[in-house]
Amino acid sequence: MWLATTDQTDHPRLDGDTGADVAVVGAGITGLTAALLLQRDGARVVVIEARRVGAGTTGHTTGKVTSQHGLAYRDLIDRHGEQRAGLYAQANQQAVESVAALARETAADCQLERAPAYVYALTSAQQGPVEAEHAAALHLGLPATLTTDTDLPFEVALALRFDDQVHLHPGRYLAALARAFTAGGGRLFEHTRAVGLDERRDHAVVRTEGGDVRAEHVVVATLLPFADRGGFFARTRPTRAYGIAARLRNEAPAGMHISSAAPTRSTRPWIDGDRRGLVVVGEGHPTGEGDESPRHWGDLERWTRNHFGVESFEYRWSSQDYTTVDEIPYVGRSPRTARTLVATGFRKWGLTNGTAAAHILADVVAGRDNPWLEAFDARRVGGATALRKLVEGNVEVATRFVKDRLSRRGAGPVGDLSPGEGGVVEVDGRAVGAYRDAGGAVHAVDLTCTHLGCTVRWNAAETSWDCPCHGSRFSHDGAVLDGPAVTPLDRIEVEPGA
Repeated sequence: MWLATTDQTDHPRLDGDTGADVAVVGAGITGLTAALLLQRDGARVVVIEARRVGAGTTGHTTGKVTSQHGLAYRDLIDRHGEQRAGLYAQANQQAVESVAALARETAADCQLERAPAYVYALTSAQQGPVEAEHAAALHLGLPATLTTDTDLPFEVALALRFDDQVHLHPGRYLAALARAFTAGGGRLFEHTRAVGLDERRDHAVVRTEGGDVRAEHVVVATLLPFADRGGFFARTRPTRAYGIAARLRNEAPAGMHISSAAPTRSTRPWIDGDRRGLVVVGEGHPTGEGDESPRHWGDLERWTRNHFGVESFEYRWSSQDYTTVDEIPYVGRSPRTARTLVATGFRKWGLTNGTAAAHILADVVAGRDNPWLEAFDARRVGGATALRKLVEGNVEVATRFVKDRLSRRGAGPVGDLSPGEGGVVEVDGRAVGAYRDAGGAVHAVDLTCTHLGCTVRWNAAETSWDCPCHGSRFSHDGAVLDGPAVTPLDRIEVEPGA
């Protein structure tokens, strides 16, 4: 929805080698905010983007800019202690104000509005965690109050309210950041995919499909780092979630809301001209697992019809993000590097976490102390719980690697695929992935993910091939949609008429 209602950007491709003080890879919330901050510090900055500005996760978010992150703070205190949990809280609350300030400074026509954000319990049995979250949030200095009064069209047992939060149009916000960046002399290249990163003694080189970018520092803001010396692919887990936008017959609730218990339902008002609608997000699941089918949108639509006066559903989309093993993003200088900085693991709260990350990254490049780096530091090891989850997660990946290889056996014939259907089939005695388009043509690909060799799975909801190990995604014909993979799936020739 956000991309469809944003004027399309038209920045050039990189064609040849270039240089800068800082190269930023990725033109989402983290990359563009960092680029603008670095530019204001006097740095010469180049931004490269594999697709278009905001085409990644930022352009597919709910559009909530809030320090209210569900039931996060009680858990963060338990995991990290009050000091680090407090730094996370401060960073995200300040990020709300930073976004509002940047929107003003760049004259962003991004429909920014202040509104309360609620996390609510539907039953008395769910009240305890909400009360514990309230106590934690208050202790950390967040603007939290308990209430039973919300503007939802149904009763709640208890709600935790954060006042003076923000929602906006993320596509238009990013467009404004990009305009301010280029107006200040920054260079932004779209349709320029980074495929490699090398550090030398006195500089780093980002290799792209159109040329090399030489820089003193490189900021990798690509959701999950595509060049990963820090092993972040093994320390994070990818999940997908689904969104819809509905026009309503009546006024939409003015607040932002998220349920405290599964199934998660996250809502915010949608501004559609002079009419109000509603954005509803939920149905999250690990990437490449579960029933990746259009039923997720159907479940959201049924819930919305049950509670709101729906006139029509206008948009459907989905998104992906990563969660770290200890629930705090990794931000800062990447392990075993001198010139590479990263930001990843925003746990679906990227508009604030990504903005906070950009401030941290700008400070690290400038050699300034940052008060939040201690909590977010990408070089941290984590405690015993994080290490246990890391081991468990990688055992799961290894087990899946073997099982998925075995599951390729017994694939059916290509002829079984109907138009619009994809799946694993047999071609010349080998199992491959195939999709038959509306015209009857078959697009076949090798099932081996080009990142680390896991077996990709068919996503019927989005007609894509998704890797359950580390979240790489590919189009029906093998083109890279989401990293960390940078190389397409190998295409397989299929006889016409198959």
